[in-house]
Amino acid sequence: MKKKKISKAERNFFALLSFFSPRINTELLFFKKFGRLPDLKNPVTLNEKLLKLKLEEYRDSELVRKCADKYRVREYVRERGLESCLNAIEAVYDRAEDIDWDALPHSFAMKWNFGCSYNIICRSKDQLDKKAAKRQMEKWGREPFWAYYSELQYRGVDKKIIVEEYIGSPEGLPPEDYKFYCFHGHAHCVMVCAGREEGWPRFYFFDRKFQLMRINHDGKEAPDDFSLPKPQRVEEAFEIADRLSWGFPFVRVDLYLTERGVRFGEMTFTPSAALDNKRLPETDLLFGSMV
Repeated sequence: MKKKKISKAERNFFALLSFFSPRINTELLFFKKFGRLPDLKNPVTLNEKLLKLKLEEYRDSELVRKCADKYRVREYVRERGLESCLNAIEAVYDRAEDIDWDALPHSFAMKWNFGCSYNIICRSKDQLDKKAAKRQMEKWGREPFWAYYSELQYRGVDKKIIVEEYIGSPEGLPPEDYKFYCFHGHAHCVMVCAGREEGWPRFYFFDRKFQLMRINHDGKEAPDDFSLPKPQRVEEAFEIADRLSWGFPFVRVDLYLTERGVRFGEMTFTPSAALDNKRLPETDLLFGSMV
């Protein structure tokens, strides 16, 4: 089914609706994406099960809220004995107007802790438009991210701006990110993006032996002999994802594989707001059976 985009006006409408009824918001968004209502009473797909979890368990789970918070999750990572995977913190601010640009290093990664894609990657502070960056951070900081899709694990997060060390290559290339799909403390597979630099990103799933799994459109359409080089430290990354996902029925653990080792990215409980219409129907059922 072709993806139906949500306009800015519709997004604001759904955000307001979340304050009234997260369940109605969820049902209408699902209907808009899939042309039917979700079965939240007896869910079978991954999307439906994650929607049920976000509405019934995540809204009151302090642990899930802590792990969805990109600042407080660092404490959880340390509790799991994985402090060595954390990027160094350069600064933390409550508001965009508090940012002390002069005190920041030459390169860094800046992000809000309560949503998705609210980040600025600065490879050279000398070339950064600081006024524009401040305006962008202020704009993001005003957004009720949790309300757009009723992702209740973000509701009530104490908003913080985090500035972390830059972990890209000296040539300015971003670090390779790997998204591990974890079920009950076991990283079943990892999703890898290829071709992003060339402008044609494709997403592929690999098992723990780094064998291609043809469980999404890009994987299914790949040539018979398709493969990607097995990354260094990927076995270690799978084990780290296992440890971080322990105790959760599902979570996607995002990690970076860098020259200096595996680095923690974030933990995502509702990928694509649990409205992923790019996943093959049979894969949605397969993953759903594992939750």
